[in-house]
Parts: sequence; C-alpha cells; structure tokens
Amino acid sequence: MECITKPSLNEKETEDNLLTNFSSMVLHDKEIQVPQEFVWPDHQKPSPNVPILQVPLIDLAGFLSGDPFLVSEATRLVAEGAKLHGFFLVTNHGVDEKLMSSAYTSMDKFFLSPTCEKQKAQGEWRESWGYANSYFGKCKKNLPWKEMLSFSFSPEEKTENHSQIVKDFIIEKMGDGYKDFGMVYQEYAEAMSNLSLKIMELLGMSLGLKRSHFKDFFEDNESILRLNYYPKCKQPDVVLGTGPHCDPTSLTILQQDNVSGLQVLVDNQWHSIPPNPQALVVNIGDTLRALTNGIFKSSLHQAVVNSETERKTIAFFLSPKVNKVVKPPEELGGERMYPDFTWSLLHEFVKKHYKTDENTLEEFTKWLKNGGNV
Repeated sequence: MECITKPSLNEKETEDNLLTNFSSMVLHDKEIQVPQEFVWPDHQKPSPNVPILQVPLIDLAGFLSGDPFLVSEATRLVAEGAKLHGFFLVTNHGVDEKLMSSAYTSMDKFFLSPTCEKQKAQGEWRESWGYANSYFGKCKKNLPWKEMLSFSFSPEEKTENHSQIVKDFIIEKMGDGYKDFGMVYQEYAEAMSNLSLKIMELLGMSLGLKRSHFKDFFEDNESILRLNYYPKCKQPDVVLGTGPHCDPTSLTILQQDNVSGLQVLVDNQWHSIPPNPQALVVNIGDTLRALTNGIFKSSLHQAVVNSETERKTIAFFLSPKVNKVVKPPEELGGERMYPDFTWSLLHEFVKKHYKTDENTLEEFTKWLKNGGNV
C-alpha cells in the first residue's frame, strides 16, 4: 500500500526535517526548475565534456597467482596510480558476479519505495549508517542530488550473538520483508572487506613493505557500505550528485553501473572514469595517505548526474578499527607530514567541524595541534 508523507502546518518540525521532506519530493517529482538549495556556484557547476582519465588497470588474479612477473607488474601499476592521483581499476577481483548483479538490482527495492518507507531507516546526519537524501544538518545549500543508504560493517562482529550486522540492521529498521535484501548486502560487505585486504597486500608490497603489513592493520576494520542513488535531473548542468571531496577513509572500492558520472580532479582539470563492466574502481583515502606519510595521494572527486536516466553505485569505504593509531611504518622513513591520530578523531573532525576537501589532512593537523578546537 502506498504511503504519503506531507508536512503539517500544525506540527512544529525542525527546519532540517522540512528540508528533508522537501528534498525527497523534489528528487522524484517532475520539477520544472531545480530548487535553489541544489544549485551549485558557477565555478563548481559541472562541465558538459571532460577528458577521460587514464588509470592503471590491475589484474588481481595475476598478482595472487604468485607469478613473479605478474606480481611485479601489478605492484608497479598500483604504485603508479596510488602515487599519481590515488585511482586505479582492478579486474579478476574474485567477487562473485551474481552477488554484484544482485546487489545492483536489489537497490530498486529500497530507493523506489515511498518516502515514508525509506524513512524507517533514517539515520542521524552525524552517523555513518541509515538512509539520507543529503547531508542535512551540515549545510543548507549546494545540496547533492542523491539518496543514500549506508551500513556500518566490521568483520569483528562475527560472533555467536551478533553475526550479521548489515542484515540485522535492515531487519530491525525495515522489517522481515527486507531479510533477503539485508542478506545480499551482508554478503556484499563481507566480500568487499576481503577484497580490500587483498588490495592492501598489493599496496604494501608496492612500497617495499612486508606483504601482510597493511592487511594486518586493517583486518579488524570498521568500515562503511553505501548505496548511492542519483535520480535523473532536468537541469544536470547546475547540480552535482556528490560535490568535490576527498574520502577521509582509507580505501574506497566502487561498483559503477553503466551510466557515467565519476569525475576526478587532476592537474586542475576534471576527468571522467567511465564505467568498465569488468572492473571495480579503487581510490586512496586521506587515512591511507597519512598512513603512507603522503606517498599515496588522495584526490578530489565528484559525481555528476544527467537528464536521461538515474545512476546507481555501491561504495565500500575501508577504515581501520576506530582506536588504532594511524602512524606510517618506520621503513618508509622521511620527515613526518602528519601527527599520529586515530580514525575516530578524523571521523569526528569531518563529521562535526570540516567539509572534506583537498586540505582535510592539513586542517585536521591544525585542529589536533589546537587541542581539538576549531
């Protein structure tokens, strides 16, 4: 049965809740003009045509085979991408194709539901879980043209009493009718966590570190799985699906659909990374940049939308256990670029005090030196 939510003049709703409801209606109605809250400044509006970014394509099966030549080639390519702009593609990654297909098609069950159904999974804007159709509470302009459903994930949660954190969250919020939906993303999160550890082995070797160094550091990760839904827009030249940002996390694995939208800023020019059905997009986040003492780069990237069709992506954001100290291994040497910190501190900084950009780590360093005060 269809349900409809409508703001009531008799209810004392907060401005954020009004804007949330308004946003949700705008994203799906046949709007004539984009509301001003979603219009970006002229200098940030997306360019209609951007060049394609040439990123390394890495065969993970070759790396995992142990063949000396293939291992050497994979470490060379991953170092090239990680040090230049922080982006690369991986093929033969071992994630089951049926699982990836099911994860993609299952998104419709949630995002095409009525607003009040989706709001059952509503999350607080300072949390990393739940449903949101924008980063409300953080800003009320330059809003992203998107909806999201995010899950917290940690392999450490596999205990007798709490073995399936993603599935349990969905059932708790949405009911038993979403059990199969939750199971898909539980399995998907587990697969991406395992894949991220393999990629971490490769990244560690590319720096001359012990193969297990980064894998061991992230084995008990506390990560985020996010489903992104970008509705079509009649004025795609004035909005952004996701604004320019650097990921504050460590490593992002992105499954794109067949609709182009990902753009990366390199040499002060936006470039696109078109969908590749055989590959997953991987990029370095600020935490890994700090963990490698700045050797690996994290670049600004954004998502654009179009007027013809919606775009759907799935992102797995790898992060260390919140209380682990982020400190470069001594083998890397060199003068320290950033102080020691825990992921929980950086997460607090970007959630409460700073909108992520290319200067996040520098501003975070100042914040730490100032005793955690802005």
